Amino acid sequence: MMFDSLGLSRKVLEAVGDAGFKEPTPIQARAIPAALERRDVLGLAQTGSGKTAAFVWPILSLLEKGRARARMPRALILEPTRELAVQVHDAFSTFATNSKTTIVQLIGGVSFSRQDRILDRGADVVIATPGRLLDHAENGKLMLHGVELFVVDEADRMMDMGFIPDLEKIHRLLPRTRQTLFFSATMPPEIETLSDTFLRRPVTVKVAAPATTASGIAQHCVFAPSPAPDKRRSLRRLIGEQGKIPNAIIFANRKATVRILERSLRKHDLNCAALHGDMDQNSRLDTLERFRNGEVTFLIASDVAARGLDIPAVSHVFNFDVPTHAEDYVHRIGRTGRAGREGFSCTLVTTEEMKYLEAIKTLIKRDIAWLSPPPDENARSQTSDKTTSPANSSRKTRTPRANDLRGKSASAATKTGNEKMDRATVPKTSPAPKKTKTGKPSRDQTANAVPDATAFANLPPEQVPAFLLRSVG
Repeated sequence: MMFDSLGLSRKVLEAVGDAGFKEPTPIQARAIPAALERRDVLGLAQTGSGKTAAFVWPILSLLEKGRARARMPRALILEPTRELAVQVHDAFSTFATNSKTTIVQLIGGVSFSRQDRILDRGADVVIATPGRLLDHAENGKLMLHGVELFVVDEADRMMDMGFIPDLEKIHRLLPRTRQTLFFSATMPPEIETLSDTFLRRPVTVKVAAPATTASGIAQHCVFAPSPAPDKRRSLRRLIGEQGKIPNAIIFANRKATVRILERSLRKHDLNCAALHGDMDQNSRLDTLERFRNGEVTFLIASDVAARGLDIPAVSHVFNFDVPTHAEDYVHRIGRTGRAGREGFSCTLVTTEEMKYLEAIKTLIKRDIAWLSPPPDENARSQTSDKTTSPANSSRKTRTPRANDLRGKSASAATKTGNEKMDRATVPKTSPAPKKTKTGKPSRDQTANAVPDATAFANLPPEQVPAFLLRSVG
């Protein structure tokens, strides 16, 4: 199928041809005709399959006639991250060169006043993240009741980032007589429920099974030790084994890990830069531009960048951490092997991360080859036995039991008593008890008297205890 058979306008077709596109991808071939017929579309396709163009081109064709009024856009595209919003904005700018369509992006990190000025002049297309869009709407700077086309891009990522309540608020601000295009790489039950709310009798376009990975991506795993310094050493060794790497993205689960990895790789003379959510927008855009231009070889990123990078020629993807959400694995490695190219991905896996790896294999319904496999069960049990062998256990301090403590206390008391007896010379005679008027010692004094031989030496026989007079034989 060629582009001229899809029904796109002449101006859009000229822009597509000027950009060097030859033929549509499967998602474009099936979604664009349905969108041009003003049908709702539910598009399910893996990342890198051309979903962005599948809604950019029909929107530009449908909006050629008419003009937006101030603060009342005609099309709204929601993106989960700033990077994706910038990517979509660039796509619109590229293909709108032959039309008078005006585009504005509403994202964080940019001043409100600048965005308000563009909205006041009238913008046909608004590309926004949910939070910044609601800020403008609540301040009265943006009205959504004139939206004709509504696009939810990367819907599953919206769910992961907690944007479902914001989507429901935005849904209430939109007119009912609108067209909705809903795109996602995966389709968990929550997203299916959300699509039922947003879409009316949609045309479902599935160009690949949900959560599948591109066939051109070689997927591998490497077993890594758990201590962070050892794991970083494993990453550097893995990078060295790949030879000359044109460019690569290294993903980590936490922003703190991204910063530590950047310092570590710089220390070992690797050309790298970090990309994470704590950076301001200008710094993030500058870092991405340097990576695109080849000034940076290794881009170390958190998942904020997993779906926001449109760099066609990324050769390698390394997962320093196994993603805790299996769907994120699909989007991470989807940064390589785009547009039919071949790519390489490798994931470092510790013993603690094995459960996440199993969830990924279940999701993508395929195995992942080990470059450096983990030790088998026998090796792990032998390692465990070594740690508990007598030679090692003798070095360990065993926590004493209650009985042991009592025994030790008794021994210590005996030892102390013997030491006192050794220091004693001649036993002292106990003082004679004071007699009462009857001539006998008091009961308390008798009870407290020390029953040794010297104590009774000067007593008359009738006052000596009977057990001392009993014969022993």
